[in-house]
Amino acid sequence: MDFDVIIAGCGPTGAVLAAELRLHDVRVLVLEKDTEPTSIVRIVGLHIRSLELLAMRGLLDRVLEHGRRRPAGAYFAAIDRPAPPGLDSAHAFLLGIRQPVLVGLLEEHASALGAQIRRGHEVTGVDTDHDGVAVTLADGRRLRARYLVGCDGGHSTVRKLLGIGFPGEPSRNETLMGEMEVGVAPAEIAARVTEVRRTDKRFSVQPFGDRIHRVIVPGPAAGDRAAPPTLEDFRQQLRTVAGTDFGVHSPRWMSRFGDATRLAERYRAGRVLLAGDAAHIHPPIGGQGLNLGVQDAFNLGWKLAARIRGWAPATLLDTYQAERRPVAEDVLDNARAQTELLSDGPGPRAAHRLLTELMDIDEVNRRLLEKITAIGIRYDFGPGPDLLGRRLPDLDVRQGRLYDLLHHGRGLLLDRTGSLTAAGWPDRVDRVGDPAAAVDVPALLLRPDGHVAWIGDDQRDLDDHLARWFGERAD
Repeated sequence: MDFDVIIAGCGPTGAVLAAELRLHDVRVLVLEKDTEPTSIVRIVGLHIRSLELLAMRGLLDRVLEHGRRRPAGAYFAAIDRPAPPGLDSAHAFLLGIRQPVLVGLLEEHASALGAQIRRGHEVTGVDTDHDGVAVTLADGRRLRARYLVGCDGGHSTVRKLLGIGFPGEPSRNETLMGEMEVGVAPAEIAARVTEVRRTDKRFSVQPFGDRIHRVIVPGPAAGDRAAPPTLEDFRQQLRTVAGTDFGVHSPRWMSRFGDATRLAERYRAGRVLLAGDAAHIHPPIGGQGLNLGVQDAFNLGWKLAARIRGWAPATLLDTYQAERRPVAEDVLDNARAQTELLSDGPGPRAAHRLLTELMDIDEVNRRLLEKITAIGIRYDFGPGPDLLGRRLPDLDVRQGRLYDLLHHGRGLLLDRTGSLTAAGWPDRVDRVGDPAAAVDVPALLLRPDGHVAWIGDDQRDLDDHLARWFGERAD
């Protein structure tokens, strides 16, 4: 067997997954069809949950050096509201960062852990058997691995080769987005944008650094949607929608996107799995897509590693789809709702005005922010306290910060009783004893992705749950 896991696609999802697998000494090869990283310097936003996950692996400080913090807030359907008080996160902000920089940092991290990354290698064929997966490359070479993960985007070759359905709605509307300089005064831009947005919430021209503005404008009703947009396309659409092209010039990048919304019928076919945009696509409203894929990778990585290392319970890998596909369904639904609220017409505009009023209520604002930032996710682990299945915020503990103790991708028993142990799982679970830890439970078990897998004070019950998530005892 050439490798334990081959990953098709080296975007953020593929790079994170490779690093997560390498934490457990899994032999990983990442194949990327593009010979060079993308030259598009699009700014992406990392939401609270993604920032927390990066902190768990000791990556956040490096990423923060290259990004720009912005206040957290609910921007549901482009309704700007400050974050409600008392968010339970040490990382309650939005981080804007250039996508090529983020991908580069994640690739460096994966490579430093020992992942092999090969550019200019396109997957064109996939054959599976009971022992593994044979991957055929465009140049005819064949490689074998125990598992293959398709992280190769919305037009995923891996998904198509497996024949996995990708149902949903095709794109109905097109939007142009880019970053460029403008040739008119800020006051003129602000006045015109305010006027246009009374009837078209998709329209935006916002300052984005020195002299640069981010321009978002509805695209043409007809034309070649596969072709990259030109500066003239932007000028024409700006004149059509706003009555002026604002003197736009010197673009840094330009792109177009539709509002197609699709979800893979399944995330796994035997020894082949899907993650990121290969499993789900939706309009970029709310900036959820990249975050959703990165969080897929953190959920899948330790489970797939456990399977390869030989200690995974029989059903552990199946929980990847069981947990992440409903999360994607929820993201797709809120993206659909936001798209409708931003569409033209008296009905959507009335609904948008109503929601704007409702978001002045803290609980409504909080619920929508939790959806966008993914901090409201609760996996179904069975009956129990509300904290069960949720992510645990970063806490001060006797040994320092809680997330600093998760850098190696292992489970963690946080014990306030002083009487519990995970000694039967020394290679998979660490223990922290701290009677003063700021959690209102006697003890809890954290999975490597930071979700609470058990709450209680009984050793026998704890052992059952350790076996459920981390396999049989090693002693």
